[in-house]
Amino acid sequence: MTRVNSWLTNILRWFDSEAGSDHLDTDSRAFNWVRVLPFIALHLACLLALYTGVSTFAVVFAVAFFLVRMFAITGFYHRYFSHKTFKTSRPAQFAFAILGASAAQRGPLWWAAHHRHHHQHSDNEQDLHSPHQGGFWWSHMGWFTCDAGFAMDERRVRDWLKFPELRFINRFDSLVPAAFAVAIYLFGEALALWAPELGTNGLQLLVWGFFISTVVLFHATVSINSLSHVWGKRRFETDDDSRNNFWLALITLGEGWHNNHHRWPQSVRQGFRWYEIDVTWYGLWLLSKLGIIWDLNPIPAHIQKETRELDHKRRNRS
Repeated sequence: MTRVNSWLTNILRWFDSEAGSDHLDTDSRAFNWVRVLPFIALHLACLLALYTGVSTFAVVFAVAFFLVRMFAITGFYHRYFSHKTFKTSRPAQFAFAILGASAAQRGPLWWAAHHRHHHQHSDNEQDLHSPHQGGFWWSHMGWFTCDAGFAMDERRVRDWLKFPELRFINRFDSLVPAAFAVAIYLFGEALALWAPELGTNGLQLLVWGFFISTVVLFHATVSINSLSHVWGKRRFETDDDSRNNFWLALITLGEGWHNNHHRWPQSVRQGFRWYEIDVTWYGLWLLSKLGIIWDLNPIPAHIQKETRELDHKRRNRS
């Protein structure tokens, strides 16, 4: 009976992340297969592409939806909710929280709480997703499948708990991606009826535009956990093993400048030199010019000076 109750509770957590929270083992790093069945199903659903086929429109839609949601994750889940590197209005905050939640990477408060924990304990034994503690696959997605990863320490996000709309999104974190999936399917069906020359339909657009786009987005995002602490160059001698990686910066719109970020996480910009491509920063700069966000935290003068000096020393050594 205890096992059955545990299964039922984990199934309820598919819909309500606070279900049975009083009985959640926040120290358990065991694989919770019942709770992560939707995550597994999301990956398996990508195989439906063998049945639906592909169209140019479906691929373009998938790439566009990937980029928009990656920006919501990097610009808002990370640089706003986790680090508060700029300010925005409550409606804009809510809109980008919704867009970020559509990436199926849980709610903004859960995301911020875990990321803040990561910065406090980066690469030590308390860092839940460090590759130096659990290896590549654990840091890439193993941590996500255990109860310790599912839990959220509310003490780390007290500054956001005053917003009931954010708490709602965070608690019912499957609601937003499910709604987007339905909307994409209906959009595909409408295109099949009104624009058949595009060669798409509801199921095809759902598979490419949501399932495949979301899975690729997830793995691109968590590559910062699994790869940017082992692969790349270290400009700054931080207390962790964070590294800068050009290729990871490309696929994550600037998050690959991870050593820069760990040196000064308060900066809205993670590419510290002009040649370090940081697409998220460009997007946030544009939003600031449109008046949607403001008070962007710059790279301080002493960090800019330190960056130039270290780069100069590196060039002289080579």
